[in-house]
Amino acid sequence: MRITLKLFASLTDYLPPHARRDNQVELDVAPDATISTIIEPLGMPPKLVHLVLVNGVYVAPEQRLTRTLVEGDVLAIWPPIAGG
Repeated sequence: MRITLKLFASLTDYLPPHARRDNQVELDVAPDATISTIIEPLGMPPKLVHLVLVNGVYVAPEQRLTRTLVEGDVLAIWPPIAGG
């Protein structure tokens, strides 16, 4: 099944080079793939996977190991943001 993965801020470095300009990539994933199994191959340090949304809805850290997606879902991830 096909989903869209969007990575923001410093996480765009984990996208393939051709996808970094738009900060998103289309992925083919298994129907039973969880959020964790989708992002694991990208090599992002877990401490950088801070805010996770599926179709604009927040997914808590404890749900990321079991939450699966459906065809056409948009998975968006932000790192921790600091500033002042």
